[in-house]
Amino acid sequence: MALHDASDLAHRLGQQAEAVCRRYLSNGRRQGNYWQVGDVRNVAGRSMFVRLRDSPKGPAGKWTDAATGEHGDLLDVIREALGLLDFADVAEEARSFLSLPRHDPESSAQKRHTTPAPSGSAEAARRLFAMSHPIAGTLVETYLRNRGITLLHETASLRFHPRCYYRPDEHSPTETWPAMIAAVTDLSGQLTGAHRTWLDPHGLTEATLGKAPIDTQRKAMGDLLGHAVRFGIPGDVMAAGEGIETMLSLRQVLPDMAMAPALSAAHLAAILFPPTLRRLYIVRDNDPAGDGARDSLVERANAEGIEAVPLSPALGDFNEDLRRLGIGALRAGVRIQLAPQDVARFLALAP
Repeated sequence: MALHDASDLAHRLGQQAEAVCRRYLSNGRRQGNYWQVGDVRNVAGRSMFVRLRDSPKGPAGKWTDAATGEHGDLLDVIREALGLLDFADVAEEARSFLSLPRHDPESSAQKRHTTPAPSGSAEAARRLFAMSHPIAGTLVETYLRNRGITLLHETASLRFHPRCYYRPDEHSPTETWPAMIAAVTDLSGQLTGAHRTWLDPHGLTEATLGKAPIDTQRKAMGDLLGHAVRFGIPGDVMAAGEGIETMLSLRQVLPDMAMAPALSAAHLAAILFPPTLRRLYIVRDNDPAGDGARDSLVERANAEGIEAVPLSPALGDFNEDLRRLGIGALRAGVRIQLAPQDVARFLALAP
């Protein structure tokens, strides 16, 4: 759609600003010449203001979220409130609201996208991942490199979102922070969930190691049980562990081994095995939860005829080993734990 068409739609929506707000921001209410709501996703609250009439401050339909600094027009409201990805879908929804002729015949895909995705659902996870960007040249790449992770091959499951929503609790305003978005997939590669790691836009600090200075720095959504984030294609050998950074740290010295972060100890214990798998390296964190996940996974793997080999860090996890002890010590510590046939096959030689 041409720019003037978008501007015309935004202007027409502005002429019916209150009706648009009542439809798409139904959790808000009118306060004088403004519609007041929690945020652009229709969360109840009072931090976002939509101008309902033209004024010297600007045209009707423009909005600002005082909590996050975000701003936009009513096309943005439709996009965010319904969780739409493509502007063509936003425009069709706007035309439908305004009772204007459709720009193009409606497709079945467009029909699907006009339905809001339930919060935390697998569909919401798919939309979030689709709205994110490849990590090359982004804050995600900087964050990982600052943690000693420089080999970033086969990381298409990771993406970057510059303004990912974060809400501390139901009574707090919604914030936006840059985030690393990880796709959680099943064994067939179907995306079933997503994991968010909110990042500090100002970079690495000793307290946060590059994660945002918020209470909950990581959250997962969607269908996670049995599934994982995946780096590489598993064959007869793979490694599974908890954290993304932990597994990427191990990949610095085992660059050709497929790896699957399951995101938590409980989900690691329940991870599903590829049908080709014959040996599974279980990458544990040095804590009681890691011990429990290891024991449960060893039992499950052995029951299916899969050899299970624990890999243990010297410190708390393999990223701590990489950062504090260096890649040489990490390589040496991993080498003595590998099956002999996997040393030559997977262990990267020292430069």
